[in-house]
Amino acid sequence: MPSKNSQNDLALIIRSQIPLVVIESHEEQEVLAIIRRISKRTQQPAFSWTVTEGLVHQDGQGYMLEVAEPKLTAPEELLKKIKAQRTAGIYVLIDFHPYLKDAPHVVRLIKEIALGYDYIGHTLILLSHQIELPTELQPFSATFAMPIPPKKEIAQIVIEECRKWQNGPAHKVKISRKALDRLVNNLMGLTASDCKRLARKAICDDGAISEADLPAVMKAKYQLLNMDGLLSFEYDTAHFSDVGGLSHLKAWLDTRKAAFQQSPEQCRLDPPKGIMLLGVQGGGKSLAAKAVAGAWGLPLLRLDFAVLYNKYFGETERNLRKSLKMAEVMAPCVLWIDEIEKGIAAGDYDSGTSKRVLGTFLTWMAERKEQVFIVATANDISNLPPELIRKGRLDEIFFVDLPDGPTRQAIFGIHFSKREMGPQNFDLPHLAAATEGFTGAEIEQAIVSTLYRVNAQGMKITTELIIEEIRKTSPLSVVMAEKLAELREWAAVRCVRAN
Repeated sequence: MPSKNSQNDLALIIRSQIPLVVIESHEEQEVLAIIRRISKRTQQPAFSWTVTEGLVHQDGQGYMLEVAEPKLTAPEELLKKIKAQRTAGIYVLIDFHPYLKDAPHVVRLIKEIALGYDYIGHTLILLSHQIELPTELQPFSATFAMPIPPKKEIAQIVIEECRKWQNGPAHKVKISRKALDRLVNNLMGLTASDCKRLARKAICDDGAISEADLPAVMKAKYQLLNMDGLLSFEYDTAHFSDVGGLSHLKAWLDTRKAAFQQSPEQCRLDPPKGIMLLGVQGGGKSLAAKAVAGAWGLPLLRLDFAVLYNKYFGETERNLRKSLKMAEVMAPCVLWIDEIEKGIAAGDYDSGTSKRVLGTFLTWMAERKEQVFIVATANDISNLPPELIRKGRLDEIFFVDLPDGPTRQAIFGIHFSKREMGPQNFDLPHLAAATEGFTGAEIEQAIVSTLYRVNAQGMKITTELIIEEIRKTSPLSVVMAEKLAELREWAAVRCVRAN
């Protein structure tokens, strides 16, 4: 059932004597339910129109105007009949948007109905998923947005779906209170009907609401929001068991997990805002970003500034705002901004686009209310503007250095386990010693290259074969030794060590 607030808001627009109301929504049945209630309260007749059914009275009975053809499915004829009516009515024209393009007669008839409002009082409501109103009709129009249900209403929707399941042939729904709270949080930002569908799916899958339902719910939510390539949704977020080292970063996040996930009413601490991870390419920054989401049990959205610039040349700021808005709708979530220096580095090489993007991003960071935790990764922080990296914008800047010996040993163990190779079958200390100066990515590549070799030659993989592959590799720490030294020197007094 539509909320009273949405009914009152739409009724106010109609009472304000606005002849043309635009509603962009997929919630067709919800809108019609609101119109029926407004019609009953105001004693003003209401009708809906579709190209298949023609004009239908909203008391549920078929309705024909006096001298009208049986269905009045032709748009131009429909508008002529509405214009000829002497009794004021509310007319909901559903999916009428195709008839507004290159149709001067249709547009003119709508304008004449609007101009005649003072004499008759017809209200036309254009309802569709997307409507581009012709310029000449805009002065007579107002836009109404179907409200997104608040958290309390979503909780009621989920409970109602549970009751329906229990009243059917099924057994009692098994509910984990923690999972229920997280499901309600994850459904925020969706319409009431979408909330019902996803809640019903979560229950029907196994007759329960559990933590296992949440990833599928978030995936479906992402698809419903139609991100249009602006953000990518990382379906498989790594857990911290998949990340070697980074003990300081893990401890920092662990102490802030509860404060981020609790509501302001539950926790008086300021919620964590985000972190920046600085380090060499292949050092594990991206995996660490995924691990934050995995450890906190949150969906991970990835925003790549380089893609944003390339895909939407000339529209970067507008689409950045859209991306950030979508992140808020997906909240609570982790927003991973990969290689942030590519999007907002200082300089005038792009005629000021970077400065405008920076301004848009800083404004959003200062004003956002939703639970969006930022994880920005960077390979080179020297060109980033100081207003972004100062304290207060982000909580901390962590430097992800090359892994030390114990961490390299752990990384080998992780990759052997992932490939079901058995870490106990290898000399991990020897491998760790042989990879001094290697990044995690370079360690993994040494294993992968060895696997290709043994597969081609029909051999069994051994520590010695991996060592041979390691000796063929020149790590970044050697190839870019000077650059790494500069980065370490810069980070020594400005960053917190993640390792």
